[in-house]
Formats: sequence, structure tokens, C-alpha cells
Amino acid sequence: MSDLLSATTSFQLLSLALLAILFLQSGLDKVFDYQGNKAYLTGHFKNSPLASTVGLLMPVITILEVAAGIFSAIGIGQILMNGSTSMGLIGAQLSALSIVSLFFGQRMAKDYAGAGGLVPYFLVCLAAIYMLG
Repeated sequence: MSDLLSATTSFQLLSLALLAILFLQSGLDKVFDYQGNKAYLTGHFKNSPLASTVGLLMPVITILEVAAGIFSAIGIGQILMNGSTSMGLIGAQLSALSIVSLFFGQRMAKDYAGAGGLVPYFLVCLAAIYMLG
């Protein structure tokens, strides 16, 4: 029980909780409102080199986000049950990959403020990868 109260374990659990919430909400929003999200992204990228690829890239980012959220959530349970961090590490890595993908899209759309808003999340991902690895 004392290990659950350690700073390292607290960091691992809280960072995975943030990533699970972030990516499950974002990914599941895309699943349950696919057409609305697709319409928004089509408009967002209409003047970018990615304009013709929204239909192809949206399922990819949706799957990536949902997987990141699921692995992060499973990672919380795994840490609590047996102290292992393997699933959480995968969740943090998928989360970082998701953020890099979103960052790329925002930069291509010339939404520099939106891209900048992703940087704190990316730093959480990097710190989580380090602490879970």
C-alpha cells in the first residue's frame, strides 16, 4: 500500500488519468459524432495541403486517440493491481503519437495557436513515458 502513496506511483496514475480522459473523450466524440467532426475538420483544413485527406486521416486519428485512451485507462488498473507499467507506457506512447499527429495537422492548417495549445499535453506525454519506462 505504501508504494501506491509514493510520488512516482502518484505521478504515473495521475498522468495516465489525464491521458485516459483526454483521449477517450476526444476519440469517442469522433466515434459518436463522426459526421459533425468530419465536417468541422473538412472546413478547418480546406485551405491546407491536407484538404483532400480528411476522409482518410480522420479514422486514423480516431483509432489512435481511442487506443491511447484505452491503454492509458488499462494502465491505471494494471498499476493498481500489480504495479506493472507496461500498458500505461503503451498508452503514453500512443498519446504522444496522437499529439504529434494533431500538432502536424494544426501546423499544416496554419492554426499556430491550436498547435501551441497541444505542447503542454505533449510534455505530459513525454514525462509519463519517462516515468513509466
